[in-house]
Amino acid sequence: MKVVVDEEKCVAAGQCVNAAMDVFDQREEDGIVVLLEENPSDDLADDVRTAAAVCPALAIRIEE
Repeated sequence: MKVVVDEEKCVAAGQCVNAAMDVFDQREEDGIVVLLEENPSDDLADDVRTAAAVCPALAIRIEE
């Protein structure tokens, strides 16, 4: 699994961090998503899929 984020689409809602805090964070200054782990381990896959699904801006893409 590879995770790709589009910072231009991100609206800083923070739903990704709530769903997968080991994979996503937010910048202090504006809340835009920060990808911590581009290739998360298999045990985080469900959380990452949830994060992508709940992102209101659809800024997270998963490549299997």
